[in-house]
Amino acid sequence: MEEKIWNYIDGTCTPAEQEAIARLIEQDEVYARKYQELLALNLEFATMELEEPPMAFTYNVMEAIRTENASQPLKAAIDKRIILGISIFFVFTILALLVFTLANVHISGANLGAVDIKLPANVKMPSTNTFLSSPFFKWFLIFDLVLALFLTDSYLRKKNAEKHV
Repeated sequence: MEEKIWNYIDGTCTPAEQEAIARLIEQDEVYARKYQELLALNLEFATMELEEPPMAFTYNVMEAIRTENASQPLKAAIDKRIILGISIFFVFTILALLVFTLANVHISGANLGAVDIKLPANVKMPSTNTFLSSPFFKWFLIFDLVLALFLTDSYLRKKNAEKHV
């Protein structure tokens, strides 16, 4: 009964239901009393002001949330031991290649310009003359040099900033 009257007051029921409820309100005393109660309650709801928090409160809450989120790291911290392990692996790999290369180089005292590298018979090395003289390789070396300069600069700036703090 209450739901039907609320729908009647809100105007969300069909026209046929509106007519039926209007007749019930006119004819039935219980419906009429309930309709008056709900109508008064609806008027109170309509005149009631919604309480809104002040703008300062809203701003303070948003700032608190922002600082809380900012204090948490965006990325998970990387364990320094992992980086150290990867670095050691690459250093040992480079050293092993260097030792292997130096072990296979036979330098004669008379002609230092000619290097004789003896490889096993079944290994065929590609010609490096075309690759080492290509513009691609030169640009690659320039890019590596610029990248190394940037990394060195950022490292030195960080080290300098730590000294001044």
